[in-house]
Amino acid sequence: MPIVTVQQGPRTVELKRELVRRITDAFVDAYQVPADTVQVWIHEVPADSWGAAGTLIADR
Repeated sequence: MPIVTVQQGPRTVELKRELVRRITDAFVDAYQVPADTVQVWIHEVPADSWGAAGTLIADR
């Protein structure tokens, strides 16, 4: 059972639905597994809890 973890900033429900569908399709195609065995976990990180290059994303 593939489990995919996505860490990202907040997105709309519509975008997350599309992402989950596409990731599932990719695993079905690449691994030849049933779609119902693919799990996608989305962890959303707020901009004030995420930094890059020494700066909070919220400060950019």
